[in-house]
Amino acid sequence: MVFLQFLLISSFIFKKTINDGEETTKHFLQELVNILLAYISKSLKRSSKVLDFHYPHQLMEDTLKYGVKTGKNKSSTIFHQLSDGLDIIGVAGEWLTSTARMFLYVYRFTYEISPVFILMEEVVLRKMHSIIGWPEEDGDGIFCPGNNTMSNLYSVLLARFHLFPAVKTHGMSVIPRLALFTSEHSHYSIKKSAAVLGIGSENVIVIRCDERGKMISSELNSSIVAGLVPFYVSATAGTTVCGTFDPLNEIVDICEHHGLLLSNKHCVKLQGIERAHSVTWNPHKMMGIPLQCSIILVKRKGLLQECNQLCAEYLFQPDKHYDVSYDTGDKSIQCGRHIDVFKLCIVLRAFEAQINHCLENAEYLYYKLKRTDFKLVFKGKVNKVNFFCCVFSNPATQREDVDFLIDEIACLACEL
Repeated sequence: MVFLQFLLISSFIFKKTINDGEETTKHFLQELVNILLAYISKSLKRSSKVLDFHYPHQLMEDTLKYGVKTGKNKSSTIFHQLSDGLDIIGVAGEWLTSTARMFLYVYRFTYEISPVFILMEEVVLRKMHSIIGWPEEDGDGIFCPGNNTMSNLYSVLLARFHLFPAVKTHGMSVIPRLALFTSEHSHYSIKKSAAVLGIGSENVIVIRCDERGKMISSELNSSIVAGLVPFYVSATAGTTVCGTFDPLNEIVDICEHHGLLLSNKHCVKLQGIERAHSVTWNPHKMMGIPLQCSIILVKRKGLLQECNQLCAEYLFQPDKHYDVSYDTGDKSIQCGRHIDVFKLCIVLRAFEAQINHCLENAEYLYYKLKRTDFKLVFKGKVNKVNFFCCVFSNPATQREDVDFLIDEIACLACEL
């Protein structure tokens, strides 16, 4: 009854706040903390169900009770790319920015109303540029709402503007018919971006993949269609279904030959990523940062500003007493943005050990699959449910959890 309990408390507090003020607010927040701690405590118990499935008409209340338990300890037995545990430090960062919204100006767009977080965003983005291999002082970037759908939309938007700046003021009628390229296993947001930007989803050229799900780079040349101007290639590091890394260096060579712009997403352990023109990165996935936390990183400094700025004078005056490049609102599509940088900033230091642990778990699973009653195969269509996909993204997963997974698969196989 957690959700209903929260609503009842909220209703009670609304009536009492007018008279009691500070004490009522403290009581309400303490009750909320107790509810959340009880939920987290239950999700951490291995004896708790991962998911208590009910049909929609049965879910009139108990929202948290029937949700997927992704607390760090419990989700050690969830092997899925979208469930990577509960990062308490990240939750604390999200809670702080949400609680202090009126005082810290969570929805910010100029330096004068959100100086701390704008500077924090600049520092974090520079660090991410250096991880990719770009000079810290030359790149650009911005935190995006939602997930990689919006960050990929930014990358296509920037690529089009970079080659055809007139499209910003005169529209699609003044530029040739465009084509962009992506693999058949790429994220669906590439086609969605083409549709939203007026390029057209049918002008997205899908490149075949090999048997491991990797883009066949040699087919890029043969896929260029007469009458269409190629301008953009999307490569993926860690596809949704297979977890495959496209051959980035080979793709960049072809892009440079044809003058195309390359975007790359989900950058982890890549050779050649520094050759990409833009990178979309989602820390709310394997890094476990609470939703939302998605970033578009751009190699060319100033491109975001040139592409999106409209110079609204009531917000972005050029004669302010500080460097107006810190006013980031005009380089984004939506101007004001939620502060997503803080929760990433406070947990950024510990990820090397976390990723190494996840990779060690994957190697251990591979070793365990060599037992006599298992056969490691890769057959059939990878978008069909004729195989198990095991994703290690939660640092709470231990070897005994991998053993449990193997034993469960063996048990289920005996019943088939």
